[in-house]
Amino acid sequence: MLARWANVAIMFGLKSSGGSYEKMRSEYYLDVENPFCAQVTKQIHEHEQESELREQMSGYKRMRRQHQKQLIALENKLKAEMDEHRLKLQKEVETQANNAYIELEKLAKRHIVHTEKEMKTTLADEKKFQQQIVAQQRKELTTFLDTQKKQYKLCKEKIKEEMNEDHSTPKKEKQERLSKHKENMQHSQAEEEALLLGQQRVFYERNCRTFKRKVMQKKHDFEQEQIREELNKKKTQKEMEHAMLIRHDESTQELEQRQLKTLQKLRMDLIRLQHQTELENQIEYNNRRERELHRKHVLELRQQPKNLKSLELQIKKQFQDTCKVQTKQYKALRHHQMEVTPKSEHKAVLKALKEEQTRKLAILAEQYEQSINEMMASQALRLDEAQEAECQALRQQLQQEMELLNAYQSKIKMQTEAQHDREQQKLEQKVSLRRAHLEQKIEEELVSLQKERTDRIKHLLERQEREGDSFDMESLRLGFGNLGALEYPKDDYR
Repeated sequence: MLARWANVAIMFGLKSSGGSYEKMRSEYYLDVENPFCAQVTKQIHEHEQESELREQMSGYKRMRRQHQKQLIALENKLKAEMDEHRLKLQKEVETQANNAYIELEKLAKRHIVHTEKEMKTTLADEKKFQQQIVAQQRKELTTFLDTQKKQYKLCKEKIKEEMNEDHSTPKKEKQERLSKHKENMQHSQAEEEALLLGQQRVFYERNCRTFKRKVMQKKHDFEQEQIREELNKKKTQKEMEHAMLIRHDESTQELEQRQLKTLQKLRMDLIRLQHQTELENQIEYNNRRERELHRKHVLELRQQPKNLKSLELQIKKQFQDTCKVQTKQYKALRHHQMEVTPKSEHKAVLKALKEEQTRKLAILAEQYEQSINEMMASQALRLDEAQEAECQALRQQLQQEMELLNAYQSKIKMQTEAQHDREQQKLEQKVSLRRAHLEQKIEEELVSLQKERTDRIKHLLERQEREGDSFDMESLRLGFGNLGALEYPKDDYR
């Protein structure tokens, strides 16, 4: 009973004096040699960590802003380059249009000059032709009149000779016969002269009419040549304009492709740089967390002997208190035994009590020593297990964070590549649509130009045909017959 009571007293002493192992372990983690210095050190470390995080985040935000500025600057530069390119193309189109207008104006003026010159030449040729006919007819008339005079003179002399040989005819009758003969000859010659003049007039008018018809034909040929030259010039200019527009479209397409590749390359370079920076920051963060945990573990290992010493002193103090209690209990027991035991047996009882007390104190000391050893081994094992668990948890956390970062970066990269694909498809659709509109415009302009060409040639030929028909009808009305129909091409210059 006494031994069981002593053990209960020992356990009660441990519990009453705070001997719980869990409480000792909690006190171990809270107990430091100098609480104020530990708190200051902790605040310094936290401040340094916050400063590093703020600096890292500030650098990251600064880098993102710089990347955004670079993209905006490049976009503005490319936009200015495209505006300059389009302005250059617009000026080239305007220059081409102005040159085409000037060339057509020059051609029209040259046609006017050539027409006026041709009209003057035609009038001069017609006048010269008429003068040649008149001179030839005058020469023919003079020759004819000279011939008539010679014939008249010969006839007159012949009649005179016949009359001189005829002596039987009275002189008066001879004179009458001579006068009548002269009158007949003059009348005959006058009729012949009138006939010649009539033939010359008809010949003159017919040849002049024929000449005018040839002049009209030449004029029609000249008009056809002029309109053919003008229409060919317009066709050549339109072909040059279309070739220039196609060249402009191709150069614009090349510039758009080059600008898109430049912008996408910069975007990908910046994303790679951003991802590299994020990865470096994450690695640095991981290393810092591992260093902090290592520092914490080192501090715990350094602090462990002090804590264990403190716990050991507490257990020893409890052992001393238990020994004092047992000593008091032994004294009370000895006093009681002395009272109830005969005096002759006091020495044997005291010896037995002394031996029992010594044995129990030895057992108690052995138990406390075993408790100290178990506490130290348990605390060391628990510290190792706790630190290993913290390391494992930190490694898993950091690995998860790295995996999340890699997944996020992969997602950003895929989104950027998808955006680039959409931009490329959008540009290709834009280029295709613009080329289709250009080809449609070229086709419509060619059709319009061909229609203008057909209509103008048709109107010209119809007008020339009306002029020819009117001229032939006028020639028939004047009695010159068919001078030869003028030929008008139906399918030429088309």
